[in-house]
Amino acid sequence: MKNILVTGGFGFIGSHLIERLLEESDTHVHVVDNLSSSPLPLPFLLEELGKPKNLTYSIVSVNDFCRKPDVDTSVFSEIYHLASIVGPAGVLPRAGEIAYEIVSDSFLLTQMALKNGAKLLDISTSEIYGGGQEGLCSEEMPRIVKAKHSARLEYSSGKLAAEIALLNTADVKGVHAKIARPFNVAGPRQSGKGGFVLARFVAQAVFGKPLTIFGDGTALRAFTHVEDIVDAIILAMNKGKDGSVYNIGNPENKCSINDLAETVLACMKGAGKTFVDPKTIYGAFFEEANDKFPDASRAMNELGWKPKFDRQRVVEDAIAYFKGLPPDMQKHLGALEA
Repeated sequence: MKNILVTGGFGFIGSHLIERLLEESDTHVHVVDNLSSSPLPLPFLLEELGKPKNLTYSIVSVNDFCRKPDVDTSVFSEIYHLASIVGPAGVLPRAGEIAYEIVSDSFLLTQMALKNGAKLLDISTSEIYGGGQEGLCSEEMPRIVKAKHSARLEYSSGKLAAEIALLNTADVKGVHAKIARPFNVAGPRQSGKGGFVLARFVAQAVFGKPLTIFGDGTALRAFTHVEDIVDAIILAMNKGKDGSVYNIGNPENKCSINDLAETVLACMKGAGKTFVDPKTIYGAFFEEANDKFPDASRAMNELGWKPKFDRQRVVEDAIAYFKGLPPDMQKHLGALEA
């Protein structure tokens, strides 16, 4: 029996990852999640997953789990680390705490992997690029730290610091670790809370509200289906080289936020679009990201990863899932700040 630890396993990406891992009959998954970023109530999610018998969980923080004296972590041969504060708006209430939590959690799990000889995959973020070079982000490019501090910068800097420490440990002590940097993940189960744009658009369209576009809508992103992201994450764990970093995002799905809104409106008859200043919704400390889209050639060449879902399918799957929810879950998942 393979024992796998997944931190943040009840989050958006995490829930799809554990769903895939649990398909293997010889696999046991243990989730560590304090539910702070979980898009769905745990009882509802467990029902949706079919209450699998090969799933156990601890509703605690990573820090508390790792420091529990009665927890036997030696059983885990693989560790997927997804737990993190998330979202351009979700980070705002935690400013000043974000970097410490990210670095501390990563350090504790690195030590666990090192002690037990386990494989570790750390899920970082495309935010560490600071926009790359005119939006293009390659693993070989310098990471850009903006001059103006913000909660969003604390998040990206914390992720970058955790990456560097992990890679140094891989070099010096030989921990079996890889890093994945997802780009604009979207699809079923994503919440409209926290500033995630497609989830917000879908909820607004279903609720008959105009789609709120931040700024002028020309910002560029590469929206990637969560199932494609899960494919890449598992491939990185199984085939990735120790000490390597992989961008995971679909370059073919590059589009503006205006383009994304038009795709949603073409799928559903909504109430049109409206352009807003996000600072009027989230406050003066909210910061939008620069244009960003990935060079994913390393993941494609080294891991054999090939994303399957185009932008149309990402949107269609997100809409179909949301429309299929009962009204109370639609209200919960689609809770909107804008």
